[in-house]
Amino acid sequence: MSTIADVAARAGVSKATASRALTGRGYVSEETRQRVSDAADELAYVAHSSATSLATGRTQTVGVIMPPVDRWFFAELLDGIQESLFALDYELALYGIREGSETRERLFDTVLPGRRFDGIIAVGIQPSAQELERLYRSERPLVSVGPYSEGSSAVSIDDVAAGRIATEHLIDLGHTDIAFVGGSHDPAQLSFGDARRIEGYREALSAAGLADSARIADSPPTMPGGYAAAVELLGDRRARPTAVVGVCDEAAIGAMIAARRLGIAVPTELSIVGIDDHQHAEMFALTTIKQSPREQGHEAVRLLQRQMENSGSPLERCVTASALVVRNSTAAPR
Repeated sequence: MSTIADVAARAGVSKATASRALTGRGYVSEETRQRVSDAADELAYVAHSSATSLATGRTQTVGVIMPPVDRWFFAELLDGIQESLFALDYELALYGIREGSETRERLFDTVLPGRRFDGIIAVGIQPSAQELERLYRSERPLVSVGPYSEGSSAVSIDDVAAGRIATEHLIDLGHTDIAFVGGSHDPAQLSFGDARRIEGYREALSAAGLADSARIADSPPTMPGGYAAAVELLGDRRARPTAVVGVCDEAAIGAMIAARRLGIAVPTELSIVGIDDHQHAEMFALTTIKQSPREQGHEAVRLLQRQMENSGSPLERCVTASALVVRNSTAAPR
């Protein structure tokens, strides 16, 4: 098997020059770069990642920390991150671990400090455990994805605006009794992003003089969670709202399934709006607030690459637009 020394000898350059020519890191004249490339091709040389790391001081690896990827948003986001990293010849080390678990705590206490990454992408980090601040102190390039971005570059949607726009759509249709499905009354169980969507919901109601009618049904941000919360919310005909905002599309779709099983017609008897534009939103004709997690993944890698190439680059925050997508799950109240 050929080594970098063999390539350097064939090209008539030093090992350091051959390494710079093959990795693209550091100045090498175009003529020398081509000579080294030709020598590598002739010798069928394949760079070993460990050797490249020793030569350049880089691992060509990015650590990605996120919740478990069993939900659509995180799976799509990871696809976008992976596509962009692979295009840059970076490897991905994924840590998809549930928040609040002992494994998660060990990750931050003992695992991450001993790992060598060129940069880190942190997804959906909550402020309560100060995880983002702990990553920031490691002095590695860092980008967060989500509304909480203390001390890092970040990519997110405006969650307050998403909750507000969804609620305003229902108010504009004439609804005055609008419930919110998702989140939790217990602050320790409520994610930072979901709390901001509830904030936007309350803002819209207050602006319309409907603050006293706010109702929040506890629910995990999942289809089963939204279904269970909606069954309880919609079970009493006399206290039933005329419209529902879901903390996410999965909760909204769960509420839609519950309504249909209870014999409540959507949208003639109950209007429903979600947030995300989930892959199943079109199938359920769900009105929603669109976001693109795959594009957020691409943007996170772009911001991280800028920091890895220039450690002095300023922090950046990219907030993607929240666009209302109107389908057939909303209508004026009867």
